[in-house]
Parts: sequence; C-alpha cells; structure tokens
Amino acid sequence: MKKLRSYLQLIRIPQWSKNLFIFLPAFFALKLLQQNVLYNLGLTFLGFSFLASAVYVFNDMLDIESDKIHPKKRNRPLASGAVTKKEGIFLIVLLLILASVVFVILNNTVVMVIAAVYLFQNILYTVKLKHISLLDIMLIATGFVLRILIGGEATDTQLSHWIIVMTLVLALFLALAKRRDDVASYVETGQKARKNIQGYNLEFLNVAITMMATAVVVCYVMYCTSPEILANFGESTYLTSFWVILGVLRYLQLTFVWRISGSPTTVLLENRFLQFILLGWIVSFFLIIYLKV
Repeated sequence: MKKLRSYLQLIRIPQWSKNLFIFLPAFFALKLLQQNVLYNLGLTFLGFSFLASAVYVFNDMLDIESDKIHPKKRNRPLASGAVTKKEGIFLIVLLLILASVVFVILNNTVVMVIAAVYLFQNILYTVKLKHISLLDIMLIATGFVLRILIGGEATDTQLSHWIIVMTLVLALFLALAKRRDDVASYVETGQKARKNIQGYNLEFLNVAITMMATAVVVCYVMYCTSPEILANFGESTYLTSFWVILGVLRYLQLTFVWRISGSPTTVLLENRFLQFILLGWIVSFFLIIYLKV
C-alpha cells in the first residue's frame, strides 16, 4: 500500500486539474451539456492526463539530484528513494500505452497530433529547454495553449483569439510566480534548485509578474466587452470580471505577502479563498451564458 501511494504521488494526479483547460472551449461554446461532447472531452482529458503523468515521471527521473537539495521536492518518490528508476521507467511505458489506447478509442487524428506535439515539446523541455530562462516559462504557457487547442479539436469547436491569448497570459503569470518561489528559495538557502536561476532575480520577477497580472485583467475585460461576446452572451458578461480581478489580487497577495507561490495546483488545492473565487467565476459565467440570467 505504501508503494502504491508512492506511485500515485509520482504520477501527480492532483496536477491533472491543469487539464481541465481542455473543457474550456466547449464551456464557452455552450456545448458542455451535450452528451457526445462530454464523452469526447472525458476521453481526451483521460488520455492527456496519462500523457502528462508520463512527462512528470520522466522529468522527476532527470531531476533526482537537483530535487534532493530542494526543500520541498526532496520528498518526491524518486528523489527520496521510495520509487526506483526501474519502476519509474515501467510507469512511463505504462502511462504512454494507456494514453495511446485512449486516443485510439477517440479516433481523432488532429487530437493525436496535438498530443504528440505536447509530448515532443515536453521531452525537449525536460532534457534541455527548461534550463534556458524565459524560454522555460514560455514553453510552460504553450503547454496550456495546447490543452485549449486539443479541447477545441476534440469537440469540433472553433477557438477565438481571446481564449488563446487569455490562456497564454494567465499561464505566464502563474509560471512567473512559480519561478519567483524558486528564486526566493535560492536567496534563503543559497542552493540552486534549477540551472536557470541565474537568469532571474526577484526584481525582474516582481516586475514581470505585475505586468502579466495586468495583462490578465486587461485581456479579460476586453474579452467581456468585445462585440462577439456581447452578441453571443449579452452585456452581463462583464460582471464576471469581478472574480477574475479578485483572483489575480489574491494570487498576488499569496505571492508577495504570504510568499506562497510554488506549484499553482498545490496553491489552489490548499487555499479555500482561491477555490471560492474560482467557483464564483464558474457559477456566474454558467448562469450568464447558459441560463441567460
């Protein structure tokens, strides 16, 4: 049972919450309640999650030595020795097989191509590109854009430029906050958990995070007041910007005041206030675009 818990920790099931971005195109296109759409989204989510978990295991295998000196990552299964490298390789193969089976069942060539691009990009990222400052956060953000693209393709939904831009700037905002946590840890301990730390410092990251936070809010407000949104959803859509602004401010507070900005997924899963904000946004948007409140 202890070994099983280590396996589950290694494949990072809580990180699957990132893949909920796959549902956003259908949500905004008013397709989320259609049975065939939910079936395709469910398969896509499952296949992509298996694929992402294989990437996580591969990343942890290459990062064993650096994770051992990180105050939090040293407790990861491979870094702590709870899972061996051979077991890690077995998990990677198993997860890739499961992902392939799911995508074959889905039977969508473009979805398979996007999944392959995601896998190839993340292999390059893990092996080399994550050590290059700025390029590392851009590739992280691109991974979220690929989630949006695969969700749109799986449901035959045409994506607007707004959803792609907002996904990109939001992902950059979260990635920069995570890098700030790494730099802050380096300043306190003197130990580099990442090779690209020298490409960042707190002053730069503070400015960049503020810039991206502003971009998130501005893009969302422009989205809510754009002609296409006003025509499709009505004038009440702008009211949902309350939750977006509050969410950005809360994350900035956690980053700068409480100094909690490591894994965005962990932050969300552990912070009740952020969960309340996210739920408020989902409910308000659902009421406006689905129930025409």
